[in-house]
Amino acid sequence: MSTATPTAPTTTAPYRLTTPGILRSEWHKLWTLRSTWIMLGLASVFTVVLGMILAATYTPSPDDEIDPVTYALLGTQIGQVAIAVLGILITAGEYSTGMVRATMAAVPRRLPVLWAKTAVFGTVALGTLVVTNFVTFPLAQMFLGGTDLEAALGDPGIARALAGSAAGTALIGVIVLGLGSAMRSVPGTIGAYVGGLILLPQLATMIPNDTVQDALGYFPLPAAESLAALHTSSGDLSPGAGLLALCVWAVASLAAAAYLLKRRDV
Repeated sequence: MSTATPTAPTTTAPYRLTTPGILRSEWHKLWTLRSTWIMLGLASVFTVVLGMILAATYTPSPDDEIDPVTYALLGTQIGQVAIAVLGILITAGEYSTGMVRATMAAVPRRLPVLWAKTAVFGTVALGTLVVTNFVTFPLAQMFLGGTDLEAALGDPGIARALAGSAAGTALIGVIVLGLGSAMRSVPGTIGAYVGGLILLPQLATMIPNDTVQDALGYFPLPAAESLAALHTSSGDLSPGAGLLALCVWAVASLAAAAYLLKRRDV
């Protein structure tokens, strides 16, 4: 009488979360959003088109105190809004759709999701803006040749200012991304962005106090402007100080988002 040979039980390898896996997930989610293509497209198109229009209609004036980089990249003021809105949609938008429940169920530790969103968004935003700026400037110079704003990419400070403008806008996007994660509301975060980052510094300029005026230079938007400036005047932030200020704001925003993400339910 023969007996069956027992077979060893099969075991399934446990599911493992890895940083590359979380990054791939966030990368995939970012590019499957229609808003990603729209906002990045708006940021690039407005910068390029407005830069060319302004360059084509430029009339030299002895009272002008503007450098060629700032003038060519005036469209980034609109592009900056598009990048900020994209940062909001990536975080607060996920709460409004309810998709965040699936995300946090897959990554129970939560914080790696925030870091992955920040890394993916920051990389994409910075890369898009760098390419846009380095395309816009030569196109604008096609019309500015022979004027007082004529310059070349190889001139001292030009490449630094173009890259600095991209970095400043990308960091503002990261700041707003952190706000979106903390507030979990698209309308609320847009209100905080418009009120806190845009309107508040404008209103504070009316306060006749030297300390307040000096402090305003360290707010995100003025700090970002210092990164794009080819030349800084007396009293303005240097590009290095502006970059440091923006990094501090970004770290503070993400730290608040991380704290609330761990403390609150999804």
